[in-house]
Amino acid sequence: MSDLSGRKVELPHGAIAWQPCMIASESIGSGTNIGALSHIGRDVTIGETCKIQGSVYIADGCIIGDEVFIGPNATITNDRHPPSGGKWSPVVVEDKVVIGANATIVAGVRLCEGCVIGAGSVVTEEVPSEQVWAGNPAKFLMTLEEYESRRGSNE
Repeated sequence: MSDLSGRKVELPHGAIAWQPCMIASESIGSGTNIGALSHIGRDVTIGETCKIQGSVYIADGCIIGDEVFIGPNATITNDRHPPSGGKWSPVVVEDKVVIGANATIVAGVRLCEGCVIGAGSVVTEEVPSEQVWAGNPAKFLMTLEEYESRRGSNE
């Protein structure tokens, strides 16, 4: 097994990141883990105990709550009609949200507490709390309770 000690970077407030990555924000909560090749823009706020997998892009000004999981290659944007010349519409991700691999969250969207976004989805509108959405564009699939039940039975 290779020595990864030189690739781990201790961030302020007890967060860690894995090199190489670009982090332009100091507002990252304790226990958060940021994967290699990720880009965290300026003025991004990330809560505590988040798991941000590799190659994730989070645009300037976005807000990520506590206990959020963001799968590999997910993209969170801030410019709905580029190039807007700095008229950003950052995404807000509330607590305990799960964003699947390769999902794209379009500028100005709010992901409400406990929602789940399926892998490869393109989210263009607000997703209510404790709902599972997927597709392009993403649409409602089921409640979080149904999802947890299926996940528990490995359907």
